[in-house]
Amino acid sequence: MSKLKANPTLTVIKPGPLSLIQDFGRFGVAHLGLTQGGPVDDYSYSWANYLLGNTVNQAALEITLGQCVLKVDFDCEMAICGGDLQATLDGSPLDNWSSFQAFKGQLLSFGLPKNGLRAYLAVKGGFDVPLTLNSCSTVTREKIGGLTQDGQPCQKGQKISFTQHDLSTPFKALSVTFRYKPDYNLPVNLRVIEGYQSELFSESAKETFYNAQYIVDQNSNRMGYRLNGKPVTSPDSSLLSEGIALGAIQIPQDGQPIVLLNDRQTIGGYPKVGCVARIDLPRLAQAKPGHEISFSKGDRLGLQDLWCQWAKFFGY
Repeated sequence: MSKLKANPTLTVIKPGPLSLIQDFGRFGVAHLGLTQGGPVDDYSYSWANYLLGNTVNQAALEITLGQCVLKVDFDCEMAICGGDLQATLDGSPLDNWSSFQAFKGQLLSFGLPKNGLRAYLAVKGGFDVPLTLNSCSTVTREKIGGLTQDGQPCQKGQKISFTQHDLSTPFKALSVTFRYKPDYNLPVNLRVIEGYQSELFSESAKETFYNAQYIVDQNSNRMGYRLNGKPVTSPDSSLLSEGIALGAIQIPQDGQPIVLLNDRQTIGGYPKVGCVARIDLPRLAQAKPGHEISFSKGDRLGLQDLWCQWAKFFGY
């Protein structure tokens, strides 16, 4: 009898604090109470796939805070983009924002974050993960998606399958040019598109919001980033709960802004001053606790044009 061929895999030796399988997200299910999930830094996620020639929706591994070790069980080509987690292959440093080849038996290790908070590991052809409602994105709060389809982060001993592919010979690593690599240590200014509820805020409240310097709270996560700074006076109005957009900026009664991200709840009733521009959210997603954040009023049409250029380049 012929031997069955083993599927190409990576074995999780050490998962780190939070390593999640993500594709572009789960859409059209908000009416079921399910959020979109997907990469909180879709800029880095998209570059990692782009460097390998993958389509934009290929599953990748989102590694938050590093400290992850993976064993390569099959020769492959991969790419790492996003925060600098001091990645090494068998102890040799890997260039961030670049593709590379890895061979059977090698160990791919991530250290503590040096610049940014999370990195995206993509493999040529994408990771082969079962879909739940047309997506493999992991949402731990909703217990959906991921390797076991129950929202669990990657666990020690699990094997992550990927599509078998031929290695490029000769191999030439592809890298993102310097001008497109963000410096995550710089202060972050987020451009805001105001919504209809902005009219509920007094002029002095909006002045506070746009002039204050905030810092990222340690309780921030994939649901939303909590910010600490000068309180913004929240409108004394009773609002019906409504659908929540990605990047919505809620101002609860304590006046400390919350920017809602991919794993947000689908409805909410806190007053919202507006939404962070879609193109600015990846910078926020890489901000560590204590990082400085400010807001400025954005030009909607100009930001839409920027987003369309980005979407066209990556093929969204």
